[in-house]
Amino acid sequence: MIKRYLEDVIPGYLFKGKAILIFGARQTGKTTLVNRIIEQTGKKTLFLNGDDRATRNMLTADTKERLAGITAGYDILVIDEAQMIRDIGTIIKIYTDRIPEVQVIATGSSSFELMNRTSESLTGRKFEFHLFPLSFAELRSHTHLLAERGELERRLVFGGYPEVVAKPELSVKTIKDLTGSYLFKDVFEIDGLRYPTLIDSLVRALAFQVGSEVSTSELAQLTGTDNKTVEKYLNILERAFIIFRLPALSRNERNEIKKGKKYYFHDNGIRNALTGNLNDFGTRTDIGALWENYLISERRKLLTYNESMARTFFWRTFQQQEIDYVEEYFDGVHAFEFKWSKKAGYKFPSTFLKNYKVLSERVVHRMNYDEFLLEEGK
Repeated sequence: MIKRYLEDVIPGYLFKGKAILIFGARQTGKTTLVNRIIEQTGKKTLFLNGDDRATRNMLTADTKERLAGITAGYDILVIDEAQMIRDIGTIIKIYTDRIPEVQVIATGSSSFELMNRTSESLTGRKFEFHLFPLSFAELRSHTHLLAERGELERRLVFGGYPEVVAKPELSVKTIKDLTGSYLFKDVFEIDGLRYPTLIDSLVRALAFQVGSEVSTSELAQLTGTDNKTVEKYLNILERAFIIFRLPALSRNERNEIKKGKKYYFHDNGIRNALTGNLNDFGTRTDIGALWENYLISERRKLLTYNESMARTFFWRTFQQQEIDYVEEYFDGVHAFEFKWSKKAGYKFPSTFLKNYKVLSERVVHRMNYDEFLLEEGK
């Protein structure tokens, strides 16, 4: 059992008068994480699952007395896949405001607001946490640095979903099953989402464009729809924890790209399954895209778990000068360029160095990437 980072973090927030919300894509290990946390508490716990129709029918927000009766005798209420329950925001609000003796822990594979399940704001009534697929740091801690470095090529192809890591011999089937329907289950059930085939076309188009700037107009042409619909579905996919965007950094210099954006997948295995290519690393022609998606998604895990204040970007000029990844802190920026080979040369553009307060600049390659994925600000 691989220990998750949040396993030691979340217990410190229990019984503080607020609900615990754990978000993350399906199959990232949210239920296992909650079970491990509950074991630490020794508290009597009621487990409910929002995917179950009987649970959805029982757990309604009609009265405080009804909800109190459901959890009578329990210290903790766990609601898995809570986004599936109607008015889940109101239900949690009633517990935090009027039944405070019961600690609510709710997990969701999409944000509650995305599923139109919150009729009341939970502002000030919740602690939020995001659980990703297994991170480099978690895997390193489970074994040791050299062992995890030895798995690098496999991680670039198959990613870090817990079941994929635990049963490597079934990796291809596991990833195909996950991307076939399960990962997108919530997305397809969103009210007003009438074109599931469009979502399928959109994520596949994004998978082939990892590392490149994305044009909404181009995506609209590729998928046969309009810009507004593409923007709507991109937002849905982000809030369902399938993709995330990286905006362009600009200080209004004339030659800088100002409104550009790139999209990455939270997991390499999902990206590769969507392109239809789960072939061995040695036969790949898309190593640059694999390397960039892996490093940026893993760095995102590190920054999120560390509750970093860093803002993240890429940088590019109209003259095609580019830096893969930039982190902006209050006192300056750190610039990173990603190269698979240590021998690949790169010189950071003088335009960038002149216009920004650069705290550090680094080329991240396969011989030094572990430092980038373990230490913030480096």
